[in-house]
Amino acid sequence: MQKRRIARVHRCAALALVWCSASSNAQGVDVAQLSLDRLADLSLEQLGNIRVTSVSRRPERLLQAAASVFVITGEDIRRSTARTLPEVLRLAPNLHVARTSAGQWAISARGFNNGIGNKLLVLVDGRVIYSPLFSGVFWDQQDLMLENIEQIEVISGPGGTLWGANAMNGVINVTTRRAGATEGGLVAASGGDGNSHASARYGGKFGEDGAWRVYAMGTDREHTTKANGAVVPDATKKKQAGWRIDWGPAENGFTFQGDTYRSGKAPGVPEAPDLSGTNVLARWTRQHADGSGWRLQSYYDHSRRDEPITFRDEMEIFDTEWQQTLAPSGSHRLIWGAGLREARDKTQVSLLVRFTPMEKRLRWANVFVQDEIALAEHLRLTLGAKAERNVYTGWEFLPSARLSWVPSDTQAGWAAVSRAVRAPARLDREFFFPGKPPFAINGGPDFQSEVANVLELGWRAQPTPTLSYSATLFHHRYDKLRSGQRPPAVVQNMMEGNTSGLEAWAHWQATANWRLTAGLSELRKHLRVKPGSGDPTGPSAQGNDPRHQWLLRSSLNVGERHEVDVSVRHVAALPNPAIPAYTAVDMRWGWRVTPAVDLSLNLQNLFDRSHAEFTDAKGSQVRRGGWLKLVWRM
Repeated sequence: MQKRRIARVHRCAALALVWCSASSNAQGVDVAQLSLDRLADLSLEQLGNIRVTSVSRRPERLLQAAASVFVITGEDIRRSTARTLPEVLRLAPNLHVARTSAGQWAISARGFNNGIGNKLLVLVDGRVIYSPLFSGVFWDQQDLMLENIEQIEVISGPGGTLWGANAMNGVINVTTRRAGATEGGLVAASGGDGNSHASARYGGKFGEDGAWRVYAMGTDREHTTKANGAVVPDATKKKQAGWRIDWGPAENGFTFQGDTYRSGKAPGVPEAPDLSGTNVLARWTRQHADGSGWRLQSYYDHSRRDEPITFRDEMEIFDTEWQQTLAPSGSHRLIWGAGLREARDKTQVSLLVRFTPMEKRLRWANVFVQDEIALAEHLRLTLGAKAERNVYTGWEFLPSARLSWVPSDTQAGWAAVSRAVRAPARLDREFFFPGKPPFAINGGPDFQSEVANVLELGWRAQPTPTLSYSATLFHHRYDKLRSGQRPPAVVQNMMEGNTSGLEAWAHWQATANWRLTAGLSELRKHLRVKPGSGDPTGPSAQGNDPRHQWLLRSSLNVGERHEVDVSVRHVAALPNPAIPAYTAVDMRWGWRVTPAVDLSLNLQNLFDRSHAEFTDAKGSQVRRGGWLKLVWRM
């Protein structure tokens, strides 16, 4: 049945590709795309003018966005030592990114990080990639050809008004480059330290304003080892391919794209599961001269995960979303939208886990509206609300209010009050442990949505042409957090508390050829179980988070053909399980051999033989490594 479904998707994609190739009547004129190679030459002022869309669902200048948003550009990625998407996210100072095995990660914003983190919404080209099984992301299923990424917007703080439940502590929005910006061929290959990676893409144009690309990539990850040298069985190989077609410019065009992947082998193990998946997305966008416009997007996502010890799951997701921006009227700029989402989930009993019922159909519906009101020349108020319905708790209400003051083009201050929720997932309501009775955990039939009320204050400025910075203070008040009982137990909502902290970063163009970036994150958590709770673990189950972390990055151009990039990243000790603090130093030396060929030497964890990052100080270690990378443009 699974093979027939995937075959149908592939046949539909092939027919669509044939139809696309024959069509040359799409209206509109393609606009020039910003080349990634040019980002290295942008001034800080130009970087501040980069457009972000995640904060208000419409393009706006980064310097004036009323949220704690950090942008990772394609040039940042190229000049990093990252080989995977999670490694790229280490560049954002407002995220805690920790590797748990060769291909698995724990990633969070503003705390609550664990292997099944559930308070961070992640999108790739508008496609939501969290799993309804546990409201989080299986990061070993998410790979991208890094050379295809245009930028990543990392918002820490609630985004529920626009993006819905699960955007409780943050939103990551990954945008890949349009097909017209990747014409020609590119091959990238890296090898060393027991791991290898190779990818290739080719793109072209058709008709007057159509463009296409295809890509393929493969990864071979070696096993990791424990502190005592014992092997962790997490070695895996992964293959992935995909395509994208664009007609017309981004503002008035149509996009059709998809990916398929396969990783591991049966029987899988928790550290290296047997994985496969396919997704297809279509998006139609229209923007008019008066500022109005609309967007219609639909996608299908199929994934299968086989870990005989823990999760054995097959998921199909269908999602459709409509968004309309109305023409400005007086002091108002209004945007609204609605969406439908359906998931068909089929699980199997494993050694440790049973979901009852084993098959489930999940449905969500939502409608949102947001109005930006100009109160004065430099003062604007943004009011918004989203109503979202899920099969477990019915309708949830997600309001927000943001007040921003923009006294000039180079400075902006903002304050926000928001309500966000994390709606129940199957792991909350239908999870039984172990796989056979008697059960120590008997589901959570009465589990309700977790709730956060959030206050934020932020300031962003560029006081000189060579210096820019951003700082945000935040306070979250949580209620109905997930909790447990002593066996035999049910999952409850008997925990509450608050978190507070600071996020700050700065960019300094020290010289014409040397740029420095610094970032800092401070977090304080105060959680407690409610009276009457019998939770045996208490707040320690609500994530393993450092009190602070900081990073420094240096990007130096040596002449016209050489680059030296250094990154220093410090993460404070984690409390439970106890992980010592560590400082990781990464270094990259890049050489443009010819205009078409780049060669780089990459070193990770340069001054530390090994360290643990998350689950167990004696468990899987991140070791010193080095490799060469070759990029050839055709």
